[in-house]
Amino acid sequence: MSKRYGSVVALDEISFEVGSGELFGFVGSNGAGKTTTMRIALGVLAADSGEVRFAGEPVTHDTRTRIGYMPEERGLYPKMRVLDQLVYLAELHGMDNLRAHRAAESWIARLGLARRRQDEVQKLSLGNQQRVQLAAALVHDPAVLVLDEPFSGLDPIAVDVMSDVLREKASSGVPVVFSSHQLDLVERLCDRVGIVQKGRMVACGTVAELTATGSHLVVSAAAPGWADTLAGVRVVSDEPGRTVLALGSGVDDQIVLAAALAAGPVREFRWQRPSLAELFRNVVTGSES
Repeated sequence: MSKRYGSVVALDEISFEVGSGELFGFVGSNGAGKTTTMRIALGVLAADSGEVRFAGEPVTHDTRTRIGYMPEERGLYPKMRVLDQLVYLAELHGMDNLRAHRAAESWIARLGLARRRQDEVQKLSLGNQQRVQLAAALVHDPAVLVLDEPFSGLDPIAVDVMSDVLREKASSGVPVVFSSHQLDLVERLCDRVGIVQKGRMVACGTVAELTATGSHLVVSAAAPGWADTLAGVRVVSDEPGRTVLALGSGVDDQIVLAAALAAGPVREFRWQRPSLAELFRNVVTGSES
């Protein structure tokens, strides 16, 4: 999909897919295009080109009634009571009143809001408002979940509850897409991750696949400078007793080990993968270290 606002390119032929039962983390810097992508998927905005598909078919209004959406900005009625609001939203998605009440009460209990069920949303803490926002995305039993910064403002206990809910929905076959700046959570939860920068998908894959390309070989050997002449090997750092190396494509790490042993005793020889946060920083800044 592509989207422009005058001379500003918000999305530049961005493309990705999310499978059934998959947790997909959608990450990027502020202004990278994450929210714009989600809004187009929900029909809030129109793409200049491209399309959104569900189960191989173009997304229609009927399809969108089956999507659970949690916007980054709160989309709740501040003076409406929690229970009434969830029932109303469930009915908008086609549930009858009885089913809507049952679903609302179920999610209120599950998300720890039972004591707040008759409170106005505006009287809740920001964390509890976020729980209500999640309940609103789930109350109609959606076939797809699209969540924009769902962990924002949550305490650690609420983060655990939210994480369990997302895993549960994915395990039932629901595709789950969520954006977050909390990359440790993304790394822990997601089956795959897409990194978007300036409206383009610049990296996409499992965390293991993404971090493998930035892996370094850590060798603790006695002699400094032993790796300086190895073909296809770049010395990232060489401190007394510890050398960090980046190996080019096709370089056998066993050749590196043999060179290290020839220089003296080797006390450590291991691959070190970057965290998702380190990978993200390298991708968006163009850093090679």
